[in-house]
This record gives sequence, structure tokens and C-alpha cells, in this order.
Amino acid sequence: MDTAELLKKIRKIEIKTRGLSRQLFSGEYHSAFKGRGMSFSEVRAYNFGDDVRSIDWNVTARIGIPHVKVFEEERELTVMLLVDVSQSSFFGTRNQLKQGVFTEISAVLAFSAIQNNDKVGVIFFSDQIEMFIPPKKGKQHILRIIRELIDFHPKGKGTDLSQALEYFNNLVKKRSICFILSDFMTGAYERALQVVSKKHDLIGVHITDPAEQQLPQVGLLKARDPETGQLEWVDTNARHIRDLYASRHAEALETFRNTFARSGVDTIVLGVNDDYVKALLSFFRKRR
Repeated sequence: MDTAELLKKIRKIEIKTRGLSRQLFSGEYHSAFKGRGMSFSEVRAYNFGDDVRSIDWNVTARIGIPHVKVFEEERELTVMLLVDVSQSSFFGTRNQLKQGVFTEISAVLAFSAIQNNDKVGVIFFSDQIEMFIPPKKGKQHILRIIRELIDFHPKGKGTDLSQALEYFNNLVKKRSICFILSDFMTGAYERALQVVSKKHDLIGVHITDPAEQQLPQVGLLKARDPETGQLEWVDTNARHIRDLYASRHAEALETFRNTFARSGVDTIVLGVNDDYVKALLSFFRKRR
């Protein structure tokens, strides 16, 4: 992609997602993700109705008048985006690739975060760690993230979420909010998910294409697995083939939901044509 075309795409996504973030998400985001702890602010004289458990007995004994400790919520948060850039994420049949949805949702979340004075970082992963962008604030930082999302060329083809989670957990020491954007065409990540969810606030965002849910009836179809490169001829006119295909997708989605639920992790499930604005707002309000 040449520079002019890239800048045009960045600007288009910025205008759309920044506007959505400002108009729709900033208040909901703020309510959904409050500070993760309390920091000491000051000591003041005890007032009727104050919680007696907050009395500072050392100051009270020294001054002779009851005083209480005042704490403030730690508002600054770190938001991390774990974005799947495996080959299956570049699949799409309805004028929209899954990667395009990842990009727009990531941009909306990033702009919401910086409006809330939070830091945003990104980890791109496939079957290897592709890139780490450290958490920072500011519009230029967000535009860099969008640029990478639009024009990133991964080295790997497959998906290894377990490795990505372990890398994130080892790298980011401070508790953070982490959105995992993927089609979750991977397995063996439950143990890593359970470990990481004890330290960080995780949210799994599952994106799928309609053709992955239901095989179209178009006769003999030559299909390639984007992550393995394996080619196969599929008879889409055969009802049992279409039923098997649909049931396997439903089972994979159920496995995703159950795996995250067992780890106490929230999930959002979207098709590439679904309204992610509505889905995110609903999620934020439920969290609030």
C-alpha cells in the first residue's frame, strides 16, 4: 500500500472511530472501567457518619482529636489490545475482513482510553509474537497503532493465543484492561487464560464471518485453510457436509464461551456485519 492510500485509510478510520468514541463511548467506558485500586490522599478531622474503620489511630493519639484517612480512586489505567494477525483474520466474504473489524474496534477503544487519560498498548500475535507497541498516551500514539493495524504484514500464519497471553503477562507488570481481538481458531490456551485473568482484567472479543458459520451451497468448492495452506475440494451441495460444518462452528463458539466463563472472563461475540457500536455499548453498560 502506497503512502497516500495508507494516510487516506488512517484518516478515514480516525474520523469514524474518534467521533464514535467521543459521542458514544467515553462516558460508558469511564463507568465500565473504574480505577483498580485506592491511593492515600490525606488525613482530615473525623466527621459524623465517617466509617470508623478509616480512623488513623496514630494521628488521633498524637493530636487528641479523631482523624480519618482519605483515599482516592486510582483513575489512570493501562489498556492493552491483543490483536490476532494470523492469516485467518484476513478472511472476509461480505466486503469486510475480520481484520478490518479488529482495526475499527481497536481504534474506538484506544480513543476512548486516551479521552479518559489512560495509556494504550498493543501486542500483535499469530503463531508468534509479531510486534509490541508499549502503552502510551496521545493522539499520535493512537494514529501509529491504527497505521500498524491497517498495513501490518505478519510473518506467521497460524494462531497461538497461549503464547501471546504468557508474553503479555510477563511483559506488562501493572494490572491492566486487556481486550483480546481474535477469531479464536486456536486451542490449548485455557491454562494461560486462567493465570493471566488473576492479574489482569481480560475481555475476549470473538469476530466471525458468515461463511464460517454456514457453508454456502455453491456446488464443488475448492477451499484453502489460510493458516495451514491445505487445499481441499468440498461438495457444498451435500446436506450432511453443510450440517457438519455448521455444527463444528457452533461447537467451537461454545467452547470459546465456556473456556472464558470458567476463567471468569467476559466475552463479546460479533459477526463482521454486526453493529459493533451496539455490542460495545451493551457490554459497557453491563459492566457498569
